[in-house]
Amino acid sequence: MQMRKLGRTGVEVSVLGFGCGAVGGMMVKGDPKDQERAFARALEAGITFFDTAPSYGNGASETNVGRVLKTLKPDLFLANKFTIRPEDKDDVAGAVERSLDASLKRLQRDSVDLLQLHNRIAASGDDRPLDARQVIEQVAPALDRLKQKGKIRFGGITALGDTDLLHRVVKAQVFDTAQICFNLLNPSAALPVPPGLPAQDFAELALRAKDAGMGRIGIRVFAGGALSGSEARHPNGVPSVPPIASGPDYATDVSNAHRFDALIKEGHASSLIEAALRFAISGEALSTVLAGTATLDQLETAIAAVGKGPLPPAALALAAQ
Repeated sequence: MQMRKLGRTGVEVSVLGFGCGAVGGMMVKGDPKDQERAFARALEAGITFFDTAPSYGNGASETNVGRVLKTLKPDLFLANKFTIRPEDKDDVAGAVERSLDASLKRLQRDSVDLLQLHNRIAASGDDRPLDARQVIEQVAPALDRLKQKGKIRFGGITALGDTDLLHRVVKAQVFDTAQICFNLLNPSAALPVPPGLPAQDFAELALRAKDAGMGRIGIRVFAGGALSGSEARHPNGVPSVPPIASGPDYATDVSNAHRFDALIKEGHASSLIEAALRFAISGEALSTVLAGTATLDQLETAIAAVGKGPLPPAALALAAQ
């Protein structure tokens, strides 16, 4: 398993990360024995970066991760998140710590390695946006206090929202990491933009974060599963996936995914899933990429894909056509 530095943290993490979210669903709805087997297999394969959040299954992911960690007692890098709600804005520091304390109880731990803001960074919206000033002046100091208390080692953001505000937060250099959408379906690698996709350039955002010394965590590398090329959903995963940094709906994303069938026909990858993962680890844009899986077989597929390394230049050129 290739290791990469997580920005200025200096910590080396596996290029493939284990996503414990609800989209894949293994750590939310999976069988407890399969959850433990999946964790053990991931560790055996050299995966060190594991990511969860209180919103994944309304605490179910954290509870299940905590149970597995107590059994396996592994050496790993654990990332978690928090969300600031409208009623929290008068006491951001208190809200962050209360969220973390509740997470730590479910995780059966005294600390986590990385705590990340889960809100969008935007001037408006109906999904709990935070303005850049709030993020820089209130969230960052709250995370610094938790570092001083030994409850976290690093603090990060989820880099979704208004491009200019995201650039402002990155430029401030007050966070250690950024979660960044990065996949074949968005224009983040100067690929042609299919109909219905936003014009936001996530590659530029990743490079700005790199220049600022931030670790870059790739999310939505499968576009919520659409890059499987199928609309079918596994029972462990969420039944429907709202698009994030991709097309207007899941069906459109699945249709657009088949633009890259040529990568398979030309022998550059054995499947769209493999192509998506190997695309995400190509170049230096990302430090690690999160793969959310529903089954052990899907985890094995992800491990095997990353083991083949980045896509070669010829494949990247073909994807850009």
